[in-house]
Amino acid sequence: MIETIRFNNVLPNVFVGSPPEGGPTDVWEKELSFKKGCSYLIEAASGRGKSSFCSFLYGLRSDYQGRIELLDRDGNALGSTEKDRCEIRKSALALMFQEHRLFPELTALENVMLKNQLTDYFTEGQVRQMLCTLGLQEKLDTPCAKLSLGQQQRVAFVRMLAQPADFFLLDEPISHLDAGNAEIMSAILRQRQHQDGAGVIATSIGNRLPYDYDTIIRL
Repeated sequence: MIETIRFNNVLPNVFVGSPPEGGPTDVWEKELSFKKGCSYLIEAASGRGKSSFCSFLYGLRSDYQGRIELLDRDGNALGSTEKDRCEIRKSALALMFQEHRLFPELTALENVMLKNQLTDYFTEGQVRQMLCTLGLQEKLDTPCAKLSLGQQQRVAFVRMLAQPADFFLLDEPISHLDAGNAEIMSAILRQRQHQDGAGVIATSIGNRLPYDYDTIIRL
C-alpha cells in the first residue's frame, strides 16, 4: 500500500521562530523521502523533536507546518481521512512506541494477542515462539506491570510485528536491552523485512539498534 513516505518542509510548531539547538538537521524544513524496502536510522540528541517525528509520521499528531505524504506505487496520496489513517495503522504502518504503551494488567502474551485479534496475523503458537526467542518463556503469563522495562520492550516489539506492514517504525527500541537481546531483535526484524519487503525506520539518541542501515539521518 505505502511505497514512499515523503516529508515536505515539515517543521514542528514548537520550533517555528525558535529552531532546535545542536546544529543543522536533515529532517526539519527539508525534502526527505523514505522508500519501502530500505532501512533508515534517525539519530537525534534530546530536544531535537524525535518523539514529534514519530508521532507525525504515524499520524497521531498534526501540530506541524509542511506536509507528510504517504504515497502508493502510482504516487497517489493515502490517508486523507481519519478512517483511512486508522486502516493504514492497522495494515501498513507499524509502530513500536518508546514508552511501550502496554496494558499493565494484561500478561505479556495477552498484550500481543489483543492486537493480533484485530489483525489475525499470527497464530498464538507463533507469538509464543517469538516471545520465547526473546527470552520471555518464563514471563508469558506475567502481568506487564511486573515486568522489567527491558522485558516490556521485547513484548512491545513482538506486538508491533503482529500485523501486515509496509513500514516498521521503532522509537528507541533497545534503550533497555543488553547486546544479546538487541542482536536477537535485529535478526527477527531483518527476517521480517526481507519477507515483506518492508521499510524500517529506527530512532536513537545514542543506543542504536544493530542493523544494516541504508541511510543514517541526523534529526
